[in-house]
Amino acid sequence: MLRSLVVATLLTATPTRAADDSPAVDYASQVAPILQKYCAGCHNDEEREGEFSLESFASLQKGTEHGPAFKAGDAASSRMIRVLTGAAKPIMPPKGEPKPGDPEIATLKAWINAGAPAPKGDPADRPALVVPKIASRAKARPVTAVASTRDGKWLAVARFGRVELHAASGDGPTPDDKPKRVLNDFPGKVTAVHFSSDGARLATASGVVGLEGEAALWNPEDGSLISRFRGHRDLLFDAELSPDGKVLATAGYDRTIRLWDVDTGKSLRTLEGHNGAVYKVSFSPDGRFLATSSADDTCKVWRIEDGLRLDTLPQPLKEEYACAFSPDGRAIVAGGADNTIRVWDFVSTDRPRINPMVLARFAHEGPIVQLAFTPDGSRLVTTAEDRTIKVWDAADYSELQLWENQPDVATALAVAGDGKSFWVGRMDGTSSRYPLPAARERKNDARVVKDASAAPVRDVVEAKRVAEHEPNNAVEQANELELPAIAAGTIGGGKDGWADIDLYRFLAKAGEPLVLEVEAARTGSKLDSFVEVLDAKGKRIERVRLQAVRESYFTFRGKDDGTVNDFRLFSQDEMHLNEYLFTNGEVVKLWLYPRGPDSGFGVYPGQGNRWGYFDTTPLAHALGEPCYVVQAHPPGTELVPNGLPVFPLYYENDDESHRELGKDSKLYFNAPADGSYLARIRDVRGLDGADLRYTLTIRPSRPDFRVEFTPLKTAIEAGGAQEFRVKAQRIDGFEGPIRIDVDGLPPGFSVTTPLVIEEGQVEALGVVSAKVDAKAPSPDQAKAGKVTASAVIGGRELSHPVGALGEVKLADKPQLTLAIRPAEGGAKPVRDSADGPLEFEIHPGQTIELKVVLERNGHAGPVSLGNEGAGRNLPHGVYVDNIGLNGLLITEKQNERTFFVTADQSVPHQTRSFHLTTAAAGGQASHPVVLHVR
Repeated sequence: MLRSLVVATLLTATPTRAADDSPAVDYASQVAPILQKYCAGCHNDEEREGEFSLESFASLQKGTEHGPAFKAGDAASSRMIRVLTGAAKPIMPPKGEPKPGDPEIATLKAWINAGAPAPKGDPADRPALVVPKIASRAKARPVTAVASTRDGKWLAVARFGRVELHAASGDGPTPDDKPKRVLNDFPGKVTAVHFSSDGARLATASGVVGLEGEAALWNPEDGSLISRFRGHRDLLFDAELSPDGKVLATAGYDRTIRLWDVDTGKSLRTLEGHNGAVYKVSFSPDGRFLATSSADDTCKVWRIEDGLRLDTLPQPLKEEYACAFSPDGRAIVAGGADNTIRVWDFVSTDRPRINPMVLARFAHEGPIVQLAFTPDGSRLVTTAEDRTIKVWDAADYSELQLWENQPDVATALAVAGDGKSFWVGRMDGTSSRYPLPAARERKNDARVVKDASAAPVRDVVEAKRVAEHEPNNAVEQANELELPAIAAGTIGGGKDGWADIDLYRFLAKAGEPLVLEVEAARTGSKLDSFVEVLDAKGKRIERVRLQAVRESYFTFRGKDDGTVNDFRLFSQDEMHLNEYLFTNGEVVKLWLYPRGPDSGFGVYPGQGNRWGYFDTTPLAHALGEPCYVVQAHPPGTELVPNGLPVFPLYYENDDESHRELGKDSKLYFNAPADGSYLARIRDVRGLDGADLRYTLTIRPSRPDFRVEFTPLKTAIEAGGAQEFRVKAQRIDGFEGPIRIDVDGLPPGFSVTTPLVIEEGQVEALGVVSAKVDAKAPSPDQAKAGKVTASAVIGGRELSHPVGALGEVKLADKPQLTLAIRPAEGGAKPVRDSADGPLEFEIHPGQTIELKVVLERNGHAGPVSLGNEGAGRNLPHGVYVDNIGLNGLLITEKQNERTFFVTADQSVPHQTRSFHLTTAAAGGQASHPVVLHVR
């Protein structure tokens, strides 16, 4: 509105009053409300439409850069009146907007004709908020905030227009309790209270919606006001003192955060960047940083010293109402309207950096209102609009205790300084004190672990062969087996419209790992087998209990039953490597992060056919199909409800989960107790017939491995290097690391040895290289290389010969060579010697910068170093980052480029060599460098 007030009339030198004797028009109570109602929505101090503001008398006096907006004493000549009445263009307010009526126009004219007198008091003050006074009919006075001193002396309870100070003892103040002291001097709702670290001061946040925000410091001992802090343009939502008590941070509806010098009361700086109301501020324990949560669906991290924004945490899906640093300062936790607790590792302590999100936990069935840590950081308390309160174990943010059905929403929360209890205040005006449960003792439960690496290696015992005999459909008719055994049978001869099933009874000891394997389709049988283990009474046995901790669904496209890549999932940026994903009965494990916005997760094993876990069978999944990130718990575990499903899995299998047996079944069984068990086999389609033959083998598990190696076929150029690959087939659930040793290389040649196939992985990549001055080997030397694989299983080392390395040949100088070098300003090598490879160090959660240097010896074209697999043989969870759509590419005009290596937070400490490779110029690899993760 009033956009064209760029050519305004001049003010007269001496204002004149109107000739009539009508009562004087008051600016604050009569003029300002009209301007606020019709004009200040566009013409205000923050959004100066037409470079003009009518928000306050002071702003109105400034007019525009071309002159004032009115002529005191002459309303008829004042452009403000002319555009409001339509006497001048453009007519204001614009078409479609409410317009002032004739009485309101008359009031404005009378004020100008009277000389446009300033409001009483400070003319720079904003006008008072003029709204009807409507008496509340509610009897309850909601508790809006609570806080307690560390020593437990004081408990502050905030309500509208007052703060009550109680002794922090007992179960919390009741409506009949008389506070020891009451603070009353507030302009409106008190939205936050925080005691200083020493308990000597109380910070409060208050204000008037649409007018201003006000923070204040109080002395709780005598209730005296120490100082006030004004400057926000709207209601404050929070005001918190730094740990040393020198800085006050305030934030509110005007989207800004202000930092104040407590001693002088002066504003140090204003932090801008949020696009919505700022609900919470939280200092780091050392007072150097500030976290803020906002209605713009983000949290931000700021440096107090200079106001620098260090990071924006963008993962929340809705408004974030609460945030806090962990007491050790290593993490930031936030919650809000998407019902989810999110945790970020705080790493941007020295410069702006991305703080990786390490966890997103669905926490409540309503928006999270408040959260607070215990002083030792071991537990987190949350309250929510679903009228629940929860306590979480901060080690993994698993739920410890739930208080349901609160009388009303607990909008206020404070944890006692001794960490033994906490207070809540509710919308119905009540407050309560609750005891805090102890943090959970961390334990490992072997009942959930599938890896057979620790299982003892058993001697092979010849299995007894038996023939199935009918009837064996009922529990009491089951054929008896003495293990190990191989039973030959047919799913045929069903009666009364029921398909045939076969039952076998066997004895097992607690914890004894057994394997049940069906051979049918592989021998031409029409049987599509389904095998399961039941207890002695024929009931299913729970194997594992999966609790969903995050919900999602398939986006972009569905998946067939074999795909291992491009799992595009809703909120996939909240998921992490090695997490289980449950979807329609199948459990997969996340293997590779999405490599940009137009990609999805890779799942294990990262190549070939997809693996199912807990003997689940890979299935096809539709676009939009629900899926869940789940955590595995021992069978029968009493889980605290979190609003998401719990999925029990049983000892059963359709198609073998690694897809190595086609449609045949394979099941791993660990007996929960000594006793008799039943093996049941049937056709998964419910068919039977004479051509549905099978053999069922039940035997002890024999964890083992086989390693495949393709012998070298390409000559190694002098000064060059070639990559080789070793792949493992894991047998009977063996998941441990496999060591590969290469011996017998000719002089002048070197090889990556030992090479390790990591736990749970299926391959490793190495390099054979030749020195620049290497001599061609003799025929015997060229064929002397041998490859051996070994692993520790059940406390014993098993070693298997893999085969010959292949004939090592020497060729002329390569057309190009690759070398990994330190980047200027990047990571510095921790070891750089002439007689060994470069060695670098990376920490979990860190990104380092390196450089690849290309020496061209005839190859003039571009050199591609790969995409998501660009870092060859890097530890699982460490990857070449920020590669873009073209991958890691050196153009024809370049001879070097920097690249980034990122280590996921979950990567264990280890040492491993890696290299780069290209298919250009016949294929070349760089000499390996060593990477220490620690």
